[in-house]
Amino acid sequence: MVTQQTENNPLVYYDAKLSDKDFDRLSKFIYQQYGIKMPKAKHIMLQSRLQKRLRALQMPSFSEYVDYVFSPAGETEIISMMDVVSTNKTDFFRENQHFEFLMDTVLPELVEINRQNYIKVWSAGCSSGEEPYTLAIVLSEYARKAHGFDFQILGSDLSTIVLEKAVTAVYPEEKVDVIPLELKKKYLLKSKDRTKPTVRIVPELRSKTSFMRLNFMDEVYNAPQNFDIIFCRNVLIYFDRETQEKVINKLCRHLRTDGYFFLGHSESVTGINVPLRQIRPTVFKKI
Repeated sequence: MVTQQTENNPLVYYDAKLSDKDFDRLSKFIYQQYGIKMPKAKHIMLQSRLQKRLRALQMPSFSEYVDYVFSPAGETEIISMMDVVSTNKTDFFRENQHFEFLMDTVLPELVEINRQNYIKVWSAGCSSGEEPYTLAIVLSEYARKAHGFDFQILGSDLSTIVLEKAVTAVYPEEKVDVIPLELKKKYLLKSKDRTKPTVRIVPELRSKTSFMRLNFMDEVYNAPQNFDIIFCRNVLIYFDRETQEKVINKLCRHLRTDGYFFLGHSESVTGINVPLRQIRPTVFKKI
């Protein structure tokens, strides 16, 4: 047993163990509703992450919490639960070869060959915004040499917590170390409080970027149509192959023919039926 002292309740006892029965209930629900695999090996991880919710709700046991989640009153708690369950690791310019390919090949093809001066990009599974803002930086750099070029970026994620961070667009300074100095000067604003060194994405980029909550397991995605580029990187690794196929097909409904689709370095479409042909490793076009 562990204890937690609170302002209203000086000593509350918390059951430190998530039973096999309650783990099975939660893992089955998380998989069915959100597509995220939760094998028995993740029992301790799930238990550890849900401790935050027990403390927030001042519930003394996991069994009480699980009953609450599955009750009519627990509908809003499910969103908070998934906020702590979902994994949200990301960085600026992560897997930079994709952004180099975007700048050197994709954008010249769209703008110079196809004569397309406005493009739409979707960062699906955007976490706290580092990927869509990296895209915004890259596209803004291209716009400096392509007269009349404009763009809009959508970021979507399951977690409301990380989406709030993305909208705020404030990051610790160490998070942006990877960004070249000349780009930092153009696109980042330093905080005046040097005791907590942070930066914020400039308003010009924030105005080009919007965010929405989206569950990949929804039958229909409430997102715009005819994107030119979709980034869905390092998200599908949490799904089984059947779910990966369904998700990619649903995403491709929002991608125009010959539009580009980017996966993470450890992901592939081998052995699944999706309307994509490979251009280079982890880069595809819709057919």
